[in-house]
This record gives sequence, C-alpha cells and structure tokens, in this order.
Amino acid sequence: MNDEFIRQTNNYATLTWLGNPIWQNIADLWVTQEVISALRPSLIIETGTNRGGSSLFYAHLMDLLGHGSVITMDVKKMHNISHPRVTCLIGDSIAQSMVSRVREAAEKVTGHVLVILDSDHSTGHVCKELEAYHSVVTPGSYVLVQDGITDTLPAAAAWRPGPLPAIEAFLAENPSFAIDQALCHTFPISHHPKGWLKKLV
Repeated sequence: MNDEFIRQTNNYATLTWLGNPIWQNIADLWVTQEVISALRPSLIIETGTNRGGSSLFYAHLMDLLGHGSVITMDVKKMHNISHPRVTCLIGDSIAQSMVSRVREAAEKVTGHVLVILDSDHSTGHVCKELEAYHSVVTPGSYVLVQDGITDTLPAAAAWRPGPLPAIEAFLAENPSFAIDQALCHTFPISHHPKGWLKKLV
C-alpha cells in the first residue's frame, strides 16, 4: 500500500500546503496535527526545512490554537516562506553553534517542546541529532524521528542504514523515552515506523 502511494505522488513531492510544497505523507501529517492539538507546544524544533511547507503547516496550526512558535533549520535555504511564528535558521543541525542557539531558545519557553527530525536520515546523523536535541523535549512530549521507512522499503535500499538503527541505539541508552506505538500505528501506512518517541519523565 505504501508503495502505491509513493509511486502515485512521487513520494509526496507534488503535495502542497496552501500552495507551498510540503513533501510529507498526508497520513503522518494528520497524526502530527493531532499531537500538536493535544500538546499545544510552546515550541516546535524542526531539522530539515526543505521547501518550508511543514513548518508553515505547524505555524498555521499554532495560529488556530493561539499559541506557540517554530524554529526550523537546514543547511541551505530552499523556500520563500515567511510567518511571524517561524524562525528559519541556516546551518547544520548538529553544529555546536546551532545546537546551542536552539537549546537557548527552548530554555526560555514554559510549555511543551516538540522536536521533529527530518534532515539527513543517515544513521550517524540521526544519532547525533537525537543526542543534541533529546534533552530539550519536555516530559509527555515527543521527538519525532521521520522517514524510518528508508530502512524497510525495498525501493529505499540505497539510503540505508537510516533512522531505525539510530532509534534503537538511542532507546537502549535513554530509558526515559519509549516508542508511542499507538501514534506509530494510527494508520496502516506511515513514513515514520517507530518514529514517535515519547519522553516519559
């Protein structure tokens, strides 16, 4: 089923949010908006801005909720989005200067912090992102590791090893996080198997 959706949509490359390329599995986006609605995060940290559609999507949800802001980062600018709730940073998500800046911003908010990892999906990079950003996630909130499907989908074999080994290594060392199986299996298709990691304490 996932294969059919990927072929039909060119891996969601043609999907837009209010005219802006969003490049996301629509079933996963629906789950994400449910999490944002329930948590009402004060801050969403997104690595991998790409075309900017997802950060704009999060910001518009926050407009409806009347609360929150987004920090999104990428190694280069590939978008023209602008929204008062969105801060766009240019740089490597695991560079110490970038990590320090984001941690500083997270320390200033009083509500939930949600982290979404969607940049370089190689195992090594995801491991470093998890190490860099898991500490800013608030209890009851999540770090969402996107695109673990690269480790399971035959057509994505060239991009392995991907996020799943990083998730498994992270969980083995961080018992305060656990996979939220209900979120991971809300729909029969997802790009993020084992991706919803909930901070328990």
